[in-house]
Amino acid sequence: MDVGQLEGLRADLAEFVGDVFASVPRRDQRGKADCYLRGLMLDGRRKSIQAMASRLPDGNEQNLQQFVNQSPWDPLPVRRRIAVRMTRSLAPDAWAIDDVSVPKDGRMSVGVAPQYCGALGKRANCQVAVSVHAVTATASCPLQWRLFLPAEWADDAERRARTHVPASVGHREKWLLALDILDELTTWGLTPQVIVADAAYGTNARFRQALAERALHYVVSIRTDVTAHAFGTLPVAPPRKGANGCWPQPRYRQPPLSVAVLATGLGREAFTEMTWRQGPRGPMRSRFAAVRVRPAGKAIERPLKARASAEQGWWDGILPDLWLIAEWPTTAEIPTDYWLSNLPDDTPIDYLVRQAKARWRIEHDYRELKHGLGLDHFEGRSWPGWHHHVTLVTAAHAFLTEQRLSPKAPAPGSLSTKSSMSSRTC
Repeated sequence: MDVGQLEGLRADLAEFVGDVFASVPRRDQRGKADCYLRGLMLDGRRKSIQAMASRLPDGNEQNLQQFVNQSPWDPLPVRRRIAVRMTRSLAPDAWAIDDVSVPKDGRMSVGVAPQYCGALGKRANCQVAVSVHAVTATASCPLQWRLFLPAEWADDAERRARTHVPASVGHREKWLLALDILDELTTWGLTPQVIVADAAYGTNARFRQALAERALHYVVSIRTDVTAHAFGTLPVAPPRKGANGCWPQPRYRQPPLSVAVLATGLGREAFTEMTWRQGPRGPMRSRFAAVRVRPAGKAIERPLKARASAEQGWWDGILPDLWLIAEWPTTAEIPTDYWLSNLPDDTPIDYLVRQAKARWRIEHDYRELKHGLGLDHFEGRSWPGWHHHVTLVTAAHAFLTEQRLSPKAPAPGSLSTKSSMSSRTC
């Protein structure tokens, strides 16, 4: 926005900063937060501290550098307040999990390492952060972040000391960081209706199991090579050997099939054309089917009741069943996208599809955070500096999201079907 638009929002911004940054102890620090947020929201290609200070009439580069990189204010209470405030404002339909990468030069920026960089579509030197966002059909906002620390940083005492990485922080896989965020949000009194995530998370059976153990519903994307048994397939126990032999445990005698094979085997007639939301160019429409299947694989763990039974020496061997949702566009030769969900077996297909497609909002957030608010323009290198900057960018995004929400805003589009389709069992 330009200077005139920003000046028109100064009173609203002052109220927002006073609430969200109430945990920051000093008044002058809260004033610097207000200044930094204005710098992030003001028009300009670069959102580095030097560039922002030069555009603001009250911008002081040295003061902003100290506030972001050296000041000891705790960003966690600020993020908590943003999360609580935005959850109330948005009433999110789901929480979306993803990670975002920022290309970096050199090796001294905290968490930087050669790794896959989604921003470049290849392996490159970058930072990666995991985030959870509250999403609706019309708005969304980050709730919490975790900076991914690659394995090479775990024992690199020199780089850890120079970037002020806390001793308690080590290497932790991204899906575990996502679970850490969910657990933390729970302690803040926040709970999601549904968790959505891309295939990098959804394909991981341990991640899905961890969500189920937390009593969280999910609709997560999976790769085509994920395997499952058709719902009606049952395990069989071989005959007992001798009168005194042990009773064999039941197991599935036929190998599981990939979800691609299962979905294709339904036939085109099983897929119904549906519209899941209104896009900028009209209705977003494709063809979908939803069936119950039993995911397989070595990483699939027994359900909790089955584990207890197994400890007593017996388990019926039946794997838990989930929804398999598949998309088969009219122009495609085979189904193109797949999701698994642990929502109840009476969940309508329109709700399943709407949640399966809800993750697009997090990509929208990343574009706004990067291109509009300078998420990837931070030039500092330290752990505290990165967390301060990300917190301030999240605050700017939350403020602008609140400004966009109004009673005159169009209501979220409802998902409709051209023809009704009953849930089927594969």
